Amino acid sequence: MKRIGCLLVLCLTVSLAFATLPDVTLKDINGKNVSVRALGESGKPIIISFFATWCKPCLRELKAIDDLYPDWQDETGVEMYIISVDQGQDSKKVKPFVEGYGWDFHVLLDPDETLKRAMNVQNIPHVFVIDSKGKTVYNHMGYTDGSEKEIRQYLR
Repeated sequence: MKRIGCLLVLCLTVSLAFATLPDVTLKDINGKNVSVRALGESGKPIIISFFATWCKPCLRELKAIDDLYPDWQDETGVEMYIISVDQGQDSKKVKPFVEGYGWDFHVLLDPDETLKRAMNVQNIPHVFVIDSKGKTVYNHMGYTDGSEKEIRQYLR
């Protein structure tokens, strides 16, 4: 039974490495439509982080990434996309929330959780690293202090 479980994990890991981004269109915080699939076709690595304004671990993670992001951009050319799953009236809080922290991330809104479901995100925060060929090379659910250092390894 252990062998089957290990094989299943290996298969899931291998399939994850070859997955492409779903064909979903979201709005950014300025109301512009953005194709998620096209993000993976930019030729640059990208980070996708699902969050909500009310999520304390999300806030801690995004603050930690924000401190490292300029170095990551210089080193790899990475672009960061944060996906808000805030719903209803809370979705109107996202733009001032992000601007209040001065984050230089691309912000997309997923109030119906269409992308969240398509990427099989169960809980937030949830981070994906997509390589320059559009393949998912890393994903992580939850946040513990220092876990942002794993992201850098996969960006390289």
